[in-house]
Amino acid sequence: MLFAGTTYCYLYRIFKQKRLLFILVYCLLSIKIYSQQSELPATIMQQLENNTENNADIETDDDAYIQQLEYFIKHPVNLNTADVNDLLQLRMLNPGQVQNFILYRSLLGKFISIYELQAIPGWRIALILKIRPYISVSDEPPFFPTIRKRLHEGECTILVRASQVLEKSKGFLTDSSTAALNGAGVYQGSPQKILLRYKYQYKNLLQYGVLGEKDAGEQFFKGKQKQGFDFYSAHFFAKNIGIIKAFALGDFTVSLGQGLTQWQSLAFKKSADVINIKREAEILHPYNSAGEINFHRGAGMTIAKNKWRATIFVSYKKVDANLVADTSQSHEDFISSLQTSGYHRTKNEMDDKGIQKQLAFGGNLSCNFKGFNVGINGIQYKFKLPVNKLNDPYNLYAVSGNSLGNYSIDYSYTLKNLHWFGEAAINSNLYKAFTSGVLISMSSDADMSFLYRNIAKEYQALYTTAFTENSYPTNEKGFYTGLSLHPGNVLRIDMYADFYKFPWLKYRVDAPSGGSDYLIQLIYKPAKQVEILSRFRSESKGGDLNTGQFIITPVVALPKQSWRTQFEYKLNAKMQFSSRIEMLWYNKNSAQNEHGFLTYSSFLYKSLFKSGTVNVRFQYFETDSYNSRMYAYENDVLYSFSIPVFYDKGLRYYINADYDVNKKLSMWIKWAQTIYSNKNLIGSGLDAIKGNKKSEIKVQVLYKF
Repeated sequence: MLFAGTTYCYLYRIFKQKRLLFILVYCLLSIKIYSQQSELPATIMQQLENNTENNADIETDDDAYIQQLEYFIKHPVNLNTADVNDLLQLRMLNPGQVQNFILYRSLLGKFISIYELQAIPGWRIALILKIRPYISVSDEPPFFPTIRKRLHEGECTILVRASQVLEKSKGFLTDSSTAALNGAGVYQGSPQKILLRYKYQYKNLLQYGVLGEKDAGEQFFKGKQKQGFDFYSAHFFAKNIGIIKAFALGDFTVSLGQGLTQWQSLAFKKSADVINIKREAEILHPYNSAGEINFHRGAGMTIAKNKWRATIFVSYKKVDANLVADTSQSHEDFISSLQTSGYHRTKNEMDDKGIQKQLAFGGNLSCNFKGFNVGINGIQYKFKLPVNKLNDPYNLYAVSGNSLGNYSIDYSYTLKNLHWFGEAAINSNLYKAFTSGVLISMSSDADMSFLYRNIAKEYQALYTTAFTENSYPTNEKGFYTGLSLHPGNVLRIDMYADFYKFPWLKYRVDAPSGGSDYLIQLIYKPAKQVEILSRFRSESKGGDLNTGQFIITPVVALPKQSWRTQFEYKLNAKMQFSSRIEMLWYNKNSAQNEHGFLTYSSFLYKSLFKSGTVNVRFQYFETDSYNSRMYAYENDVLYSFSIPVFYDKGLRYYINADYDVNKKLSMWIKWAQTIYSNKNLIGSGLDAIKGNKKSEIKVQVLYKF
């Protein structure tokens, strides 16, 4: 009742202030607009929220996983012909579930119906419902198309997306000549963000395409960007050509082991999906996203025969970096840091573009024998200019010099209901990193996971992510355990505990530190139309206590707790309602406690007969500062997602709609606005906006031929 009252109160406030908005929503819902785009599973949304919260400074423009899921909706994975890699691409199955599936099919033959999946150990109804949109059962035999079919019978798509924040920030208001005189920065380009992507795809066997993208503030066909877009990408990727299992040319990603040496695919860390802690993906994967950092540019190939598989790759590309010119007689210029934002809006940002030249090469050799898989991995980097980071204590063991190498052995073994996996790595200076985990299916109603990691403070790696508390695998020791209980088909309980230490200093943490993280989540699903989720999380991590009272800044524990409850209800086949209420408590120090509160209600309308959707959300948030900030996943245009950060006090609403004009042409539009109640300046620096409103519009068109 408290939640319902709170929701109706803030909806009433919006109604009084924004009657025009409700009239617009009513008109949209009255039009016959229909649905094609699918909803991401709730667990995936939560994992994306966690990734954004833990890595707010890392770009999130990689939409490869969402592209893949949308492709599987139109071309479902045939369970009668799918191999292990096909199933792992869904990223919703753990190794034990995949193993049980393969064993069941080998013993009993092809599936007759989707409902037969309930007989597989570990395949519960909730899991089957989650993957149902992406799988099928068919008697069609395996098909090996000719090269001509692959080249001429695929699907071509052209996607154009444009978005803009309507209120101008300081970077667009400052005159360039005045800024130059004052030594200030100014955005050189237009405020629109534009994406253009062409892609050809034949099943999952051949794909090629090109992409161009500019961020807001970057130049477009003028200045230093006379060639058009600020970022271009091209790729060609083929699979299953004899013993050649994968061939990549142009832009591609590499994922090895458990992420200690290299992992450029989307990877999730701690979440309520406590069993899916293992990194699993194909080593080579095509890259056609707008992110400008986390990929290779060159060529790679995977070959396989019998139980052996080998991959090699080579890459050469220019990367953004801060150049420090040496004015001494030696004239030895160096790089103080590698830039990862991908922005080239101001003169300084454009000067950093492509300064560093990076050569990378490496590979993998693996063997699978009677359930035991072992792989040898290696990657070597060569830089034109040496890296020499700022002389801060926390940078003592950072990447430095003209080269970097990482080498590892990864392994996995399945024995009945137990799956063991891990990776042991060293870098070129022989500093070590190790991670190992176990997945156990204790019964039909209980699963457990354990993971230990020990990564030296001197160990460094580029373009990778492992199952760690840190953003990158370095300077960490920890132990994680998770438990998932399924007492019946209507209730699921997930919980984890994670304990970790950082033996050396970190950014804004001036001493060795550590922390702990606990989570428990309950999902109650009494009927197909209703789902109730409640989650409590408590974490405590060391941080600097900046009070100005100490000569040496002490490091203290900074506890944070949050409680979230979600409710989803499908009114009928056309209408769906969901809501969330979340509260957060943050203890900055013993004398200062902060609080956060967020609640929203979402409405989704779709039709069974035509294609399109209308999704509307109304949200209220209130926090004491940025320290108690909160995040919430938002529906967006196809192949895109939005996870804004919310702090201070305000309202937010958005309307997201799509419509299929015909079989070839589809259109999307999203309007979102945040209104703050106690601010007259939003953001900081060149992104600062005068006033209390921030409005964004996004339009997308997709044409198939």
